[in-house]
Amino acid sequence: MGCGLGKPKQQLKKCERGTNLTKSLQSIRAALLIQRWYRQYVARLEIRRRCTWNIFQSIEYAGEQDQIKLYNFFVFLMHHFTPTSSERNLISHIFPENGTCRDGEWEKYFCYKSIEVPDGYTGPHLHFPMTFCGVSKLVEAFKHKQQLHARYVLQLLGETWRLLRILTNINHVSTCHTKEITICGDLHGHLEDLLLIFYKNGLPSSERPYVFNGDFVDRGKNSLELLLILFGFLLVYPNDVHLNRGNHEDHIVNMRYGFTKEVLGKYRMHGKKILQLLQEIFSWMPLATVIDGKILIVHGGISDKTDLHTIARVDRHKYVSALRPSKPNHCAVNSSRTQTIKSNNRNAGGPVAGRRRVCSLSPDSSATAQRCELPRRSLHNLPMSPQLSWTVEEELKRRRRLAGFDQTYGEQQRSESDSDPECEATTETDEHEWKQIVDVLWSDPMPQNGCIPNNVRGGGCYWGPDVTEAVLGRHNLQLLIRSHECKQDGYEFCHNRRVLTIFSASNYYEVGSNRGAYIRIGPDLIPHFSQYQASQTCRDLTLRQSVGWTERSALRALRKQLFVHKSDLISAFQEFDPNNTGMICLRDWASATESVLKLSLPWRVLRPQLVNSVQNGMVDYKQWIRELSITERSLEISDTSILETMYRNHSNLETIFRIIDTDHSGLISFEEFRQTWKLLCSHLKTEISDEAIADLAQSIDFNKDGSIDINEFLEAFRLVDPSAHS
Repeated sequence: MGCGLGKPKQQLKKCERGTNLTKSLQSIRAALLIQRWYRQYVARLEIRRRCTWNIFQSIEYAGEQDQIKLYNFFVFLMHHFTPTSSERNLISHIFPENGTCRDGEWEKYFCYKSIEVPDGYTGPHLHFPMTFCGVSKLVEAFKHKQQLHARYVLQLLGETWRLLRILTNINHVSTCHTKEITICGDLHGHLEDLLLIFYKNGLPSSERPYVFNGDFVDRGKNSLELLLILFGFLLVYPNDVHLNRGNHEDHIVNMRYGFTKEVLGKYRMHGKKILQLLQEIFSWMPLATVIDGKILIVHGGISDKTDLHTIARVDRHKYVSALRPSKPNHCAVNSSRTQTIKSNNRNAGGPVAGRRRVCSLSPDSSATAQRCELPRRSLHNLPMSPQLSWTVEEELKRRRRLAGFDQTYGEQQRSESDSDPECEATTETDEHEWKQIVDVLWSDPMPQNGCIPNNVRGGGCYWGPDVTEAVLGRHNLQLLIRSHECKQDGYEFCHNRRVLTIFSASNYYEVGSNRGAYIRIGPDLIPHFSQYQASQTCRDLTLRQSVGWTERSALRALRKQLFVHKSDLISAFQEFDPNNTGMICLRDWASATESVLKLSLPWRVLRPQLVNSVQNGMVDYKQWIRELSITERSLEISDTSILETMYRNHSNLETIFRIIDTDHSGLISFEEFRQTWKLLCSHLKTEISDEAIADLAQSIDFNKDGSIDINEFLEAFRLVDPSAHS
C-alpha cells in the first residue's frame, strides 16, 4: 500500500510543478506585453515631443532669419539713399559710428548724479565700490519683485562699462583642487533660473567662480534684473566672474525680441540712457573664455576660418552690432555727410557719432562688401513729370536694378564695375575680423563634415566634426563648450564628445518644454552636469501631461502661422486643384503647406492634430481654412489685405516702430506710421495704398489725438487662439 499511495503523490507534485511553470510563463508573457506596450507608449510620446520641439525651433529660427533679412534691407537703404532722404533718416541712428566718442563725453552723458532718489523709495540702496553684501541685497530685492532706482542702475552700468573696457577679448581661467568652475548657458531673462542655480550651486565668489556664456537678455521678462545681478558680481569678483557676449547682446536684435521694450517699460524717464549705455557695454563684452588652456567657451561656435589669435587681437568695441562689419576711418564719407548724420544722432539723444558704411549679414557678404557705391539721391528731390511720379517702391526697384540685384535685394549680380577700390565698404582685414566675431556668436554644429552658411538662422555657419578636430587641434584644445541652442535636457554632446552645448533657461518655449542645466568643471577637466526645472507647475506634471502641455502650445503657435498665411495657402492648394473641387490629397496638402511656410516640418505626421476635414485620404482645404480657430480684432477697414500683411509681419512692424520711435515715447505720428508701412512694403516688395494706411491709422487712433500708441496698436492686432483658454 505504501507504493500505491506514493504514486499519486508524485503525480500531484508534477501537476503542481506544471501549474507553477504555466503561471510563471504567463507572468513572463504578461510582463513582456506590458514592457512592449510601455515602450511603444514612451516611443509615441517621444515622437510627439520631437515634433513639438521641431515646431518651436523652426518658428524660432524663421523669426531670426526674418530679423536678419529686415536688417539687410535697412543696409540696402543706407547704401542707396542720400543722408538727407527721409527714408534713410528713419533708420540711420541704428548705424552709429562707434569709437569716435571720447570717454569724457560718455561720462558726461551718462552722469547719474543729477538724479535724485526720493524719500519714499523702498527698493535697495547701492553703495560703491560694490561689496558681496550689496549684491546679495540686490538679489533678494529682485527676488521679491522690487525695482532698482534709475540712479543706481546708471551708476552700476557705468562702473561695469569702466571695468569691461580693460578686459581682454579672451578670458583665461585656471582651475585648482579646491574649487570648480561653473559654466552657465543662455538665460534669456529667466531670473528664476539664475536664482535656482545660485540656490543649488551657491553665489559667485572667489572660491566659486562662474562663466556665463551669453544671451542674458531678450524673450524673458526679467532681462534687466538678471543683467544687473551679473554685473554686480562681476564688479565684486572681476577675476572670478566671466561674461561672454552672445548674439542677443546686440541692440538691433533687442528691438525685436523684447529687451528694448522691457527697459523702456520699467524706466520711462531714463530708459533711453540705460539702453544707450547697455549698447556700449555689450560692445565691450569679451568674446570667449579658455579654461586651463584646454577648454574653449564661446556662445555660438566656430568655423573653418576661426583663429583665436585673430579674435584676441580684434578691436571688439568696433562691432556695436555683430550684424554688420566695421568701417575703417580712411574710408569715411565726406565731412558734409558726416555732419548730417552727427546732427541726426544728436537729435536721437546720444553722444556724437559719425556714419559708417554698412554691410549685410549674409553668406556672400564679401561680395556685398565690394559693391560700388551708387550715386545717392533723396526721394523728395527726384524730378517729377506728368508721366511719372516716383514712390519709395519704384525708387527701390530702380536702385536694385542699377546695383546689379535680381529679384531680391539680398542677391547680387556681380559686374566688372564692382572693382573700384574707393567703393569698397570694408577692407579685407576688417571683413575677416567681422566674420570671426559673427561665427563665434551665431554658428551651430552639424553632424556632416564641412562648413556651410547657416541659412536657417540667417547668420554664421554650420560646422562639422572635421572642422571641430581641425580648430581644436590647431590651438591644442580638447573640448569646445558653446550655448546658443535650446536642448531638451539642458545639455548635449556632439562631434565625438568634442563639442558640448549647455543651455540654462528651462521652460524656454513653454512650461515643460525643456530642462535647464549648468556645468561644473574641476582640475580633471571632466564636465559634471546639474539639471533643473524652475517651474513648480512642470515638476508636478507627469510625462504625458508635460508632453501634452507643450504640444498644445506648439500647435497653437503653428496654427497662428497657418492663419496669417491663409491667402498664400489657398493659392498653393488651388494649384493642386485645377477643377476647384475644394479637395486635395494628403501628399499635396503637405507639399503645398511646406512650400508656403518653409518650416521643414513633418506635415503628414502633424496632420491629425491640424486637420479634421479628411475624407478617404482627401483634405477639404476650404473647410480646413475656415476651421482655423484664430480670433482677430474686428475693425472697419476697407482693404482687408493690409490686415493679413499686419498679422504676418507683426514682429517686423514692431521692430520698425521701435526704430522710428527715436525718443522712446511709445508714440508715433500718422506720418511716421505711414512711412513705417512704406518701409515694410518696400521690404516685402508689395503695394498698399496711402488710403488703406490712412484708413488703418484712423481706426486704431482710439483717443483721436493724431498719434498712435505702439503698444496698444500691437496688442490690438495680437492673434488669440480660443483653444488656449479652453
